[in-house]
Amino acid sequence: MPHPSSAHPSLRVAVLGCGVVGTEVVRRLVTEADELAARVGAPLELVGVAVRDVDAPRDPVVDRALLTADASALVEKADVVVELMGGVEPARALLLRAVEHGASVVTANKALLAQDGPTLYAAADAAGVDLYFEAAVAGAIPIVRPVRESLAGDTVQRVLGIVNGTTNYVLDRMATDDLDLDAAVREAQALGYAEADPTADVEGYDAAAKAAILASLAFHTRVGLDDVDRTGITGVTAEDVAWAARTGHVVKLLAVAERAADGAGVLVRVHPALVPAAHPLAGVRGAYNAVFVEAEAAGELMFYGRGAGGAPTSSAVLGDLVSVARHRVLGGKGPVESSYAALPVLDAGDARTRCQVRLEVADRPGVLARVAAELAAQDVSIEAVRQTPPADADADGVATLVITTHTAPERALRATVEAVAALDVVHRVVSVLPVL
Repeated sequence: MPHPSSAHPSLRVAVLGCGVVGTEVVRRLVTEADELAARVGAPLELVGVAVRDVDAPRDPVVDRALLTADASALVEKADVVVELMGGVEPARALLLRAVEHGASVVTANKALLAQDGPTLYAAADAAGVDLYFEAAVAGAIPIVRPVRESLAGDTVQRVLGIVNGTTNYVLDRMATDDLDLDAAVREAQALGYAEADPTADVEGYDAAAKAAILASLAFHTRVGLDDVDRTGITGVTAEDVAWAARTGHVVKLLAVAERAADGAGVLVRVHPALVPAAHPLAGVRGAYNAVFVEAEAAGELMFYGRGAGGAPTSSAVLGDLVSVARHRVLGGKGPVESSYAALPVLDAGDARTRCQVRLEVADRPGVLARVAAELAAQDVSIEAVRQTPPADADADGVATLVITTHTAPERALRATVEAVAALDVVHRVVSVLPVL
């Protein structure tokens, strides 16, 4: 009996980039060739791997005869291009060239998609080829396809989650072993979770790019990286993490994309937040990711798993590769960009949220009343107050006041904090963190 893939010629696959993920993808293309061919209906022939330095040390699974520094020539001879090099350029130019020559594209490049996804979507649609990007958002977690396809008949109200494994690992280590931020980042670097330059992670750029992609898919609206209100974790201290535990919370870097209450726009932001200890997101440990999707008909859905790493991310890449390859064999095409809603992206000040404000104040009667008056003036009500007196006689009469507000517009909360900071009885505003 003939092999199920023998009736169709091989599909030529080019891989751009041979780092941790690229190497794992190559490994699986080589070692699982027969299984992948059976799933696709045709053999997948790896025709080249584009790298910057063909002489650099490589895993033995990568056949050096396939290495090339001429990525442009490589994409022109491929049926499917798998882009794992990262960055905006030359990745964008190479993928546009690949599409122009009729190749379908699989990419894990969240920065490129968040900055200029519409250009790629339009080019792929015009050429009649696929553009798949499951691995761009949360490693092994299947979230792009459920939002883009499974929920296409529903109305998504909010997407909320932990989408950066590095920052989650760092904050988790700060909480469990009382490390400060710098020590936790160094540990993450030693374990390979963080790059030598961790800026993209700790400043929230990586999470913001993923939030932009998810918002675009969920709300059928073009959302770019510049539309995301972004605050990283560099301002989070060990003291913040300790106080979170005292008040029954865990600090997490959250990506939040939601429809405004009146449905007239969307709000997209990334920021550290206090997550109640009983919430499922509080239990997401280490470098894992988790994403909640809230939809009108489906209700709450949670997706959880490994958010980074060669093997987990290769799972998403190979899943996309099988899908686009099947389309080449059997005909048909995957989903295209859906931006018909064209909702405006609103200013973060329009978001409604709760927050916890930690203050150092004079330890004397009437202080709480004055602080409460400033909140009332901004129409912000208090949900809970916790006051800690000076630890000892040498504390110069400075007490810690922790105020948790009820839900209010972000703009009003910001104005309240500014007004409170100006009071003569307030020594300083130590921290302001949103509360989930």
